[in-house]
Amino acid sequence: MSAIRLLVLGAVRQHGRAHGYQVRGDLEYWGAHEWSNAKPGSIYHALKQMAKQGLLHAHEIAPSTAGGPPRTEYEITDRGTGEFFRLLREALTSYDQKMDVKSASIGFIVELPRGEAVALLKERIRRIEEWRGAVTEHYIPDDGPEQLGHIGEIMNLWVHTADAEAEWTQGLIGRIESGAYTFAGEGAPFVGVLAEGEENPYATGERHPGDAR
Repeated sequence: MSAIRLLVLGAVRQHGRAHGYQVRGDLEYWGAHEWSNAKPGSIYHALKQMAKQGLLHAHEIAPSTAGGPPRTEYEITDRGTGEFFRLLREALTSYDQKMDVKSASIGFIVELPRGEAVALLKERIRRIEEWRGAVTEHYIPDDGPEQLGHIGEIMNLWVHTADAEAEWTQGLIGRIESGAYTFAGEGAPFVGVLAEGEENPYATGERHPGDAR
C-alpha cells in the first residue's frame, strides 16, 4: 500500500473540499514529508490520478481577481470515501506495512467508531502473533541469534520488532478503551488541518509548479 493515497484522501475528506496547495500544506503540517513519500510532486500527481479514478471530484474554480491561474479544488466522492476507509482498515490490521503507512493510519484512526478501532487493533495483535509464530518455527529466541550464525541477528531483529509492536498496540488499545481521544460519533473531532490562510509553521518553503493549480 502507498501511504500517499491514504494521506491525500484523508486530508481532502477532513476539509470537505480543498485545492492541492491546501492538501500539501496539511501534509507538511503533519510532518508527512519527513516520514513518507508525500513530496509536492507526489501529492499533486495523486490528486490528479485519484480524480481520474473517480475517488475525487475536481472542481475548476475561476481565476483570482489578481489574474492568477484557475485553481482546482477537490472533493472526495462516495467511492473515494469507501477507498479511504478500506485503506485505513487494512493499514491498521496488517503488520507487514511500512512505517509511513502505519503512521498515516494512526493519524486517521479517530475517523472510525471507538469500538471498531479497538477491534481492528486487536486483529493487528492477532496477526503479529501469527507472523511471529511463523518466524519462530525456524528460530528459537531463547537460544539466541548465534544458533544461526550472524544471519540469526536478522530473525532476532524481526522477533524483537514484532514484540515491541504488539506491546505498543496493546497499550494503545488500553488508552482507547479508557476513553482517550474523540472518535467518530462522539462529538467535535480533533482539528488537524490548517484553516484557509492560516500560516503553516512547518512549511518547507519549497516551490513547485503545482502550487498554483
